[in-house]
Amino acid sequence: MSGPVSRGTNIHFFLARVEQARVEGDEATLQHVRERFRRSEAAWSALADKAQRSERLRLEEVERRAEAGMRRGDDEDLPEA
Repeated sequence: MSGPVSRGTNIHFFLARVEQARVEGDEATLQHVRERFRRSEAAWSALADKAQRSERLRLEEVERRAEAGMRRGDDEDLPEA
């Protein structure tokens, strides 16, 4: 790979695979093939859900750390008594 992969790219990739499995499952004529695509769709969907949750938690942590840093920084600006 030429550079770092963004987390959003992973989520988009997973969601694209969900859609692909859904379409191919809808087009399948054999029952066992449809079932295989439905399992694939569920697996990709689970990966997308986990990636979205991880990204949300990461952003919450970044925000929490930024707020904690601002609170510490505010204390340093107070005049000494």
